Amino acid sequence: MRIGILTSGGDCPGINATIRGVCKTAINHYGIEVVGIHSGFQGLLTKEVELFTDKSLSGLLNLGGTVLGTSREKPFKKSNMTSDENKPALIAQNIKELGIECLVCIGGNGTQKTAAKLSAMDINVVSVPKTIDNDIWGTDFSFGFDSAVSIATDAIDRLHSTASSHKRVMVIEVMGHKAGWIALYSGMAGGGDVILIPEIPYDIHNIGDTILNRLRKGKPYSIVVVAEGIETDGRKHAAEFIAQEIEQETGIETRETVLGYIQRGGSPTPFDRNLSTRMGGHATELIAKQQFGRMVTLEGSEISSVPLSEVAGKLKLVTEDNDLVIQGRRMGICFG
Repeated sequence: MRIGILTSGGDCPGINATIRGVCKTAINHYGIEVVGIHSGFQGLLTKEVELFTDKSLSGLLNLGGTVLGTSREKPFKKSNMTSDENKPALIAQNIKELGIECLVCIGGNGTQKTAAKLSAMDINVVSVPKTIDNDIWGTDFSFGFDSAVSIATDAIDRLHSTASSHKRVMVIEVMGHKAGWIALYSGMAGGGDVILIPEIPYDIHNIGDTILNRLRKGKPYSIVVVAEGIETDGRKHAAEFIAQEIEQETGIETRETVLGYIQRGGSPTPFDRNLSTRMGGHATELIAKQQFGRMVTLEGSEISSVPLSEVAGKLKLVTEDNDLVIQGRRMGICFG
């Protein structure tokens, strides 16, 4: 048997560990041949591939990024095609010509939608969820999230020092366009006083009152953690907008920091390395059992899977009854 593997969308700590988990399980346990496809779905259009061996998988466990490379190619998007072009049909033809009997797709929400559409074309597909945002429906956690939260929490820890020294408000912006998981988890872990996420509306007066009440209690500095996707005037970064609003509201000197792509880079945490290894191994197990059209998931402490058709087009968002939100509010943390 021969399978293909690709990585698509944004880079993320743990992708290489997942590639290693899939391929080592396939080669060493099941005797399955593995073809690595470069540059995501773009590589399926151009047949840019390489044959993986056990030796070529050495050193991947702690390596950031993706050795296969990635792209934002979306083969089913009409605007990406000329009138005489049928990318899905070309992908199906190339998969057949390459002798690939199942395609492993590692990626985020866009990749899961593409994988589901390929599966609907009767192409054998198994997918693995990949995102630092943790917003893929159907899995409790995705690899990359723990690594991003660790980086963001470390940055918040460092901002406490300078905020305390200068008696300032420090606003730190973390990733999360539609889902506030990174802001919630790093904000709680880093001792944020205000945590703003896209899912919960905020009132700048409430935020100002929280900061001024802290000042009256003898707490001259505050840490504000914001997700990049919160509502702003549309002209500024979330952190810059909130910092200016807080300074105007309270009169306290306020500074902003945008963490940006630092959250995506570097080595995965031990948790993410183990999660990637387990998810990659389970993807290969699904293939060996010919259980196609499924996405690998983490449910509690168990690795499982769900049909791709149930995942495509759905987002997993933070809700107000999340236990971290409830506990944060009980402790006096402002969520807007």
